[in-house]
Amino acid sequence: MSAIPLRRLRLQPLMAQAAVSPPQSPSLAITGVEAWNIRQPVGGRAWGLVRLATSEGLEGWGESKPLSRETVATLRTALKGANAHSYEALRVKLKGHPACAGVNAAALDILGKAAKVPVYQFLGGPTRNKVRAYTSLHGANDDAILENLRDAKAAGHRAFAVPVPTPPFRNSGKALVLAAQRRMDTMRQAAGDGADLILNGSGRLTPGDAAILAEAFERYHVLFFDEPCANASLGALRKISAENVTPLAFGAGAAEASHFQDLLREDAVDLCRPELAIHGISGIRKIAVIAEVNYVAVAPRNNEGPIGTAACLHLAASLPNFFIQHIPFPNARQDREMRTAITGGNAEVVQDGYAPLNTQPGLGIRVNRDALQTYGEALA
Repeated sequence: MSAIPLRRLRLQPLMAQAAVSPPQSPSLAITGVEAWNIRQPVGGRAWGLVRLATSEGLEGWGESKPLSRETVATLRTALKGANAHSYEALRVKLKGHPACAGVNAAALDILGKAAKVPVYQFLGGPTRNKVRAYTSLHGANDDAILENLRDAKAAGHRAFAVPVPTPPFRNSGKALVLAAQRRMDTMRQAAGDGADLILNGSGRLTPGDAAILAEAFERYHVLFFDEPCANASLGALRKISAENVTPLAFGAGAAEASHFQDLLREDAVDLCRPELAIHGISGIRKIAVIAEVNYVAVAPRNNEGPIGTAACLHLAASLPNFFIQHIPFPNARQDREMRTAITGGNAEVVQDGYAPLNTQPGLGIRVNRDALQTYGEALA
């Protein structure tokens, strides 16, 4: 008798026993679903917020892309009879649903609280004792961007993403390079010698302009060139990557892990940047595994609120190939106060360029329901 059939025969009693007596897990049945849309009062940045309640009285929070009353209704139907322990099965079931990432984070928040450990410890971490952070600079002109940098630096940030000036026309060439260099020189002087800068293309450039900028900024030693151009053509991205040493980062809007696999296969990316609000915590962990075997780091993208930031910090602490985490720092003081009010201010603290790990169970945050009434729209 061959070895394989013999092995199967030996396993049959165990398989039969498992089928008859499946292991019993704690309940943590999801008994309630609430949702809000949150919008910053000045900047207008908007996102969705999901709260899950369980039969044991535990609650979990997570953020997603903005929601509608219709999508919340379908979410309640999909979660009927569900269990927080099945967070991975729920992620697969809700794939494509705008609340998928929020449910994933909320379920992990519940499980961490049930186990009385931080989410990163539940996921096998920590891989580090603090998380390196950066923030994106915004403004209508160089003076406004410079003011944003100074405020962010005073708040503890030491790494900044500088936006590329808006090109006057497609394939602007040298004029764009000179404008970007002037802006970068101004920001570097204000940031100081100990700071790091990132060049942020936001996917708006043509491959030609992206290639010229990548070459021109080699001597600046930027951390990376974020979304230098649209990534519709893998051939164009491979060419830019092969001809320059400036690290390239992609991932904005990518909905499938296969997108990153294609970039890695073509050697067209140096830093993977999946979005938390699309993939969720466990989805990004899968992408990080794909990147790790290709010796590429991960910098999760978070353009939503402070609960999303808290989730990203736990995610970062669980990833061995984590690089740096984006933490939004809005221009307007009212927007920053709003973000602080939602979680009591403990989610987006940065000290000398690093965010400390939260050691409380779950995501380690307490949501202020009064702030949700002030800044949010409840979705029935």
